[in-house]
Amino acid sequence: MELTDVVRRRRMVRRYSSRPVDRAVLDRILQNALHAPSAGFSQGWAFLVLDEPEDVVRFWRSTAGDRLEKPDSWLRGMTTAPVVIVPLSHKDAYLDRYAEPDKGWSDRDEARWPVPYWHLDTAMASLLMLLTVVDEGLGACFFGIPPHEIGSFRAEFAVPEAYTPIGAITVGHRAEDAGARGSAARGRRPLDEVVHRGSWHG
Repeated sequence: MELTDVVRRRRMVRRYSSRPVDRAVLDRILQNALHAPSAGFSQGWAFLVLDEPEDVVRFWRSTAGDRLEKPDSWLRGMTTAPVVIVPLSHKDAYLDRYAEPDKGWSDRDEARWPVPYWHLDTAMASLLMLLTVVDEGLGACFFGIPPHEIGSFRAEFAVPEAYTPIGAITVGHRAEDAGARGSAARGRRPLDEVVHRGSWHG
């Protein structure tokens, strides 16, 4: 599939069929994530892959809590996904890397960073996964783990404190649906609303 087609066909999928995801396909999705840019080639990311039914159930129990008793339509759809990938950022990898001699900083001061590149780079790796999913003919959805559920998620999967989940990605074969609904029905903002040429008011 051409890159432009992949980009234009990418959308968040919130309901999946019961078909499993081939392990070789899943490996390609993860392998492509490793080609994301990272500051100083720090590569401060990790990916928790849950592709066994019991592990997917554990994920939802640890992150959805009581909502599973009376799930809304979003949760009912999302829990049909056969795969959940949790991208995690590792801040220490960046602070350590930029304290090395070739970077010119002599300390690990977090204040030197204009934005938290550990999160940004992990997000770009996540986007490469989302695009690869489309190229493989599958569907995916990136979503956040509620802040008050991160502790139970960490405990359930023994995630070290040094790693921060920036969200989660469901992956699977798309279920038949009626097209754009919910937030997607708003449509995309036109280019001239978001692009500022030369200056903000140019």
